[in-house]
Amino acid sequence: MLGYLNKKGYENIIIVDDFSEEDKRPSYETKKFIEKIERGNLFDWLKKNDEKIDPITIGFVFHLGARTDTTEFDYSIHEKLNVEYSKNIWNYCSEKNIPLIYASSAATYGGGEYGYKDDHDLVEKLHPLNPYGISKNEFDKWILRQAYDSRLTTHDSLPQFWAGLKFFNVYGPNEYHKGRMASMIFHGFNQIQKKGKVNLFTSHKPEFKDGEQLRDFIYVEDVANVCYWLMMSMDNGQWTMDKNGIYNLGTGKARTFNDLANATFAAMEKEPVIEYIDMPEDIRDKYQYFTEADMAKLRKAGYKEDFYSLEDGVKDYVSAYLTTGKYYCDY
Repeated sequence: MLGYLNKKGYENIIIVDDFSEEDKRPSYETKKFIEKIERGNLFDWLKKNDEKIDPITIGFVFHLGARTDTTEFDYSIHEKLNVEYSKNIWNYCSEKNIPLIYASSAATYGGGEYGYKDDHDLVEKLHPLNPYGISKNEFDKWILRQAYDSRLTTHDSLPQFWAGLKFFNVYGPNEYHKGRMASMIFHGFNQIQKKGKVNLFTSHKPEFKDGEQLRDFIYVEDVANVCYWLMMSMDNGQWTMDKNGIYNLGTGKARTFNDLANATFAAMEKEPVIEYIDMPEDIRDKYQYFTEADMAKLRKAGYKEDFYSLEDGVKDYVSAYLTTGKYYCDY
């Protein structure tokens, strides 16, 4: 998001992250910002600078960071970073009346027993499959109680404008540091470069053939476009309080991992060679075989732009970034 905002002309930006991870450095070192704050120091920094801070000084907050490792089964880690930390962000934005966009996740939908509709009434019913998804859903539940429970809701208990975005399978530049959690396009590209083939998981459900597991893959450029549109809508008064809420953010079209692999080979101008390997046992019973965002709510709220097709998004990612090792908006 930092690079995207720089491209739009914004440089008066405060960034917050775990900067002890050196492999993240190329993602921000050439970008333009005014302050870099360690994640664990944020709230102390805000207290020390309280007299300088108001909705004009900090006009908007994007809270997109999280512990996203779906193979981390110690819930206390997710609870600390994805629930408690996020509550502190919400409370600060409420106190200062600063608009907020935060990242939820399609992992909250679990096995899809209730479908993939971003209806607030469904949030309490959802059963995520792993601690990461549970933590994101717990925060969504807490948010909705703050916003709509008359026993909790006061003028000071929520930002005037806010939106939670349930990200589906995001892929695109600047994920070089993510390791196992990087997108399958990233891993597939590297596998093709090294071995000339892509490994996909076998299916452990008879209704899905190998590689035919379905996900809603969304290009990070589209994610940034939606976030920016929300920011501008809230800033110019087009986003009214009745639009506050949790929204899906996918393309609305599920595609198979075979489709994804074929698109990667095509972008690299190579013939596809796909091999299927057993899914690791530690994620086998926690794996989502199908996700597809119902995008009607965001469309009704006013977002009109088309989303990248899988083929177009993969082609841009591969040709503009992965083949050269370029970072998004690398000045």
